[in-house]
Amino acid sequence: MPRSWSVTGRPSLRRGASPRPRNPFQSLRPVLWTQPLTPWQLQCIQELSSCRLQRMPVQYILGEWDFQGLSLKMAPPVFIPRPETEELVEWVLEEVAQRSHAVGAQGGPLILEVGCGSGAISLSLLSQLPQSRVIAVDKGEAAICLTRENAQRLQLQDRIRIVPLDVTSEGSWAHLLPWGPMDLVVSNPPYVFHQDMEQLAPEILSYEDPAALDGGEKGMDIITHVLGLAPRLLKDAGSIFLEVDPRHPELVGGWLQSRPDLSLDLVAVRKDFCGRSRFLHIRRSGPQRGCPADAWPKPQSARVRG
Repeated sequence: MPRSWSVTGRPSLRRGASPRPRNPFQSLRPVLWTQPLTPWQLQCIQELSSCRLQRMPVQYILGEWDFQGLSLKMAPPVFIPRPETEELVEWVLEEVAQRSHAVGAQGGPLILEVGCGSGAISLSLLSQLPQSRVIAVDKGEAAICLTRENAQRLQLQDRIRIVPLDVTSEGSWAHLLPWGPMDLVVSNPPYVFHQDMEQLAPEILSYEDPAALDGGEKGMDIITHVLGLAPRLLKDAGSIFLEVDPRHPELVGGWLQSRPDLSLDLVAVRKDFCGRSRFLHIRRSGPQRGCPADAWPKPQSARVRG
């Protein structure tokens, strides 16, 4: 179980609390770099080192991490964004740049992120697409709160709607209809094969939410739900971008062929920086089925239950 810090400075088992003492180094002026550390700073070093010896991820120890040039707050048990996911964001940005027709009523794409976690993907896209708007959904309360806090820290809260929603619940797509049809759906869903979960590093197993990692028997449980709801939400020729396990391109391609009613085509697979097939681009080829005209931002006050 993740450990946090008690008032005594000793590790506590309380999940969700701040996992570290106040960082005594990040604001040091260069003139202080050659001066001896204070007793308080030495104590903090010992406490931070103790956290790491307990296999707490560095991102949780520091309480923040960089993603696509943004400094995001990190807190357990919310999933920590990986370097590969930055490549997913870059691919989405390339696609938006190439498809000038894929714009919403206010001049930029309307994007749905499923499983927003810390908000890394959504906030990166908002920061680099100034006219874009994002609907970010997650079933975890901790993730919803952290995404909201990061959006406020980056002053992006006016262009993002953060919705508590479990996409595996029946009819969940209906909660998203009032926002209007989406240009893009982006997701880094739980995709670890269930039998592979026990092989993950202690930093992951002991501290991160397993629900953000475990994709079921073949890692496809959430992926198929995302693909199932997308045709009701996407515009004509709208796109889905997914991060997946290297075994998934074949599995997803076969699953889509078995579901012609969804009118979704796997149009591209991209490898990550390690040469593994990691990202999928899927496009809707049939007529849009569910959303009314763009209704942003009317549903702001609507309450959506996960």
